[in-house]
Amino acid sequence: MLGALGLRRVFEDDTAIGYGVEDDNDLLCLKLRPNAAPPGDGAHLAFAAPSRAAVDAFHAAGIKAGGVDNGAAGLRADYGDHYYAAFLIDPDGHRIEAVINRPVG
Repeated sequence: MLGALGLRRVFEDDTAIGYGVEDDNDLLCLKLRPNAAPPGDGAHLAFAAPSRAAVDAFHAAGIKAGGVDNGAAGLRADYGDHYYAAFLIDPDGHRIEAVINRPVG
């Protein structure tokens, strides 16, 4: 899914995985901690997308990976004239979004 947004795994070790665009320079880092707790109800993670096509690809990849559709890719007029987003619930129950909020062209 993150590949659709131009991100890739840029490092990993026994307790962490980083995603970004350059090796050893993460934009998102997931760390394993013994006292970690899952986010509560209402938690939402949004990723900025470089294009509407990337939002579409993110949603498709998420569904293919076992995610549940929580809002197909499209304009969301309630959030603004150019807010184009897709929403998923990942296999672990996390709510995630890919969004671009700028005019086309």
